[in-house]
Amino acid sequence: MSLKLEDDIYIETERITAKLQIARNRYINEAVDLLNKYHKRRLLKSQLAKESAAIKIDSMEILREMEKLKDDD
Repeated sequence: MSLKLEDDIYIETERITAKLQIARNRYINEAVDLLNKYHKRRLLKSQLAKESAAIKIDSMEILREMEKLKDDD
């Protein structure tokens, strides 16, 4: 895989990896892994919000129907 980093990002990466004494490849792998986890959580949060909104509408309809049944008694 080829990777093109902007110059300032590359320079900062080199400084950090030297101080941490880890390989640049390891550092980039860890960074991508962390970013993947972050975006997976954001996508999941968005999906849960959509599903929650859909369920809320259904729940309110069910509640109204149950209240009608209760009033009939």
